[in-house]
Amino acid sequence: MGDRTVITTQVAIMGAGPAGLMLSHLLAQSGIENTVVEIRSRRDISHTIRAGILEAGSVDLLVDSGVDNVLRDGHKHEGTEFRVNGEGHRIDFTSLVGQSVWLYPQNDVFDDLSARREADGGDVRYSCSDVSTEDLAGQPKVLFTDPNGERFELRAQILVGADGSRSHCRFQIPEGERTWYFNEYPFAWFGILAEAPRSAPELIYATSDAGFALISQRTDTVQRMYFQCDPTTNAADWTDEQIWEQLRARVNGNGFELKEGPVLDKMVLPFRSFVNAPMRYGNLFLAGDAAHTVPPTGAKGLNLALHDVKLLFEGLDSFFTTGSSALLDSYSGRALDRVWKAQNFSYWMTTLLHTVPTEENHAFFRARQLGELRSLLESEHGRAYIAECYTGWQTK
Repeated sequence: MGDRTVITTQVAIMGAGPAGLMLSHLLAQSGIENTVVEIRSRRDISHTIRAGILEAGSVDLLVDSGVDNVLRDGHKHEGTEFRVNGEGHRIDFTSLVGQSVWLYPQNDVFDDLSARREADGGDVRYSCSDVSTEDLAGQPKVLFTDPNGERFELRAQILVGADGSRSHCRFQIPEGERTWYFNEYPFAWFGILAEAPRSAPELIYATSDAGFALISQRTDTVQRMYFQCDPTTNAADWTDEQIWEQLRARVNGNGFELKEGPVLDKMVLPFRSFVNAPMRYGNLFLAGDAAHTVPPTGAKGLNLALHDVKLLFEGLDSFFTTGSSALLDSYSGRALDRVWKAQNFSYWMTTLLHTVPTEENHAFFRARQLGELRSLLESEHGRAYIAECYTGWQTK
């Protein structure tokens, strides 16, 4: 097999998605050496279409670090609309909690960060194979082969697993050293990209007797929309007209009609919640989807990942600057505080707006659900709670 070329660095990062690249960028700005190892190609990551609602804190993190395309290319949303049986109720984030969110797709965040790391001479290695890790409780090592077939051993003081929901790093933590929390939902989202004008300036969360739908945007001419479906649904079986029929039934009403067009892409997204606790083992630290996933209803996935990175960077910066591990040692607990708040909000939003097919007494469940929605939407305090959770809690 031949010898491996040895690389030494202060922080090794597995995963070059937005979380891994954001951490790499922040560390480099503080003069902390780091190397990123990624099994996917840069193109594959860039072309993975994901949702993109950024909390104010996430935008601040990007902009304050000099990555500010979101301010030019993103769309600021000062509220959102809940449609209940065709009747619209706007939740005004700015008047209720003084915050807003930005519509900016996750792959655009990746493109911005990957371009910045390249411009800054960052050591980011895409398309790696035969990746494994060793000695997580001591001096972590990442073994990998680059696209040219050269074999490397990356030695670091700290290893960060930011390698997504199919994380390799997560599985390296001994079972006795971790607890996994998992919930699978009895429904999924049928998602489409459609060539059509914007139906609304902000997101629409719709619930009706026909089920749930979410109307989002991508560009002036391409929109992203979802409706609740059975997890066993095969997207290929659906025609454009069948898709639009479902969306119309769930959203249209009281003078509002969706703007329709050709369906460019369609997929089924299963719903799961997952948490790995603690988010540390020895000198391995987990961040983002490697440590937790949430259903997309609350728009928390990318924001949680960026918040993890912010906390982890603060701990690493303190450790390498002062030699104190106190802030780094508190990382998992501080991160999990927000993770569980986001899990609660995501679960709550999901059960608030979706029809639960396993509910035995459906009529009671639906009537109670509508009562809860009226209680929230007719109350300034209820709307403020939604606004505070959706735009992001202030970090203590």
